[in-house]
Parts: sequence; C-alpha cells; structure tokens
Amino acid sequence: MYPICTEQVSMYNVTFEPGCRNNWHKHLSKSGGGQILICIAGYGYYQEDSKERRELKPGDIVNIPVNVKHWHGARIDSWFSHISVEVPGVDVTTEWLEVVDY
Repeated sequence: MYPICTEQVSMYNVTFEPGCRNNWHKHLSKSGGGQILICIAGYGYYQEDSKERRELKPGDIVNIPVNVKHWHGARIDSWFSHISVEVPGVDVTTEWLEVVDY
C-alpha cells in the first residue's frame, strides 16, 4: 500500500496477489468517513455483509458507506489493484474483523 496524497484526502494504491483478500472490516467515523475503491488493474471481488460478492474489473468504482461491514481482494486467478480513497471524517478508524472464509 503506497500513499498517493495525504494532505486533503488520503489515497492508497493497493495491490493484492492472486487469491489474497483482506479480512471483513468496517470504516467507522462520528461523522463523514467511508471509503471509495477505484479499480485500476486485474480482477477482484467486493462484498458487503449479507449481500452477494461482486466481481470487480478496471474502471469499476465502489462507494463504501461508513459502518458497512465488507471485504475486498483478488480473484484466485488474477492480481488486482485499486486506489483506496479514505473519505475524510471525524475520529475515523478501521475496525478489523474475522477472516473471509471462502
């Protein structure tokens, strides 16, 4: 993960190797906050709790509201890169949860 801009809006270039995904997690904030994913290379997945996982490809954009449990990562057969935009807010934190089990 490499920061692109850290003064106004934090943005990170994140690359997952094939089959890699992060744990379930939530972006928390007292006001504002959340995350935006801008998919730039390869193929991956995004899933919110209680919803079907969604396949991601270059050009896709995912808007993740604050306090929504989710995960994202690469397909088993592809590298996957996205720009992660951390939406500004008050007392912004990430709550890391359980491992994605499939």
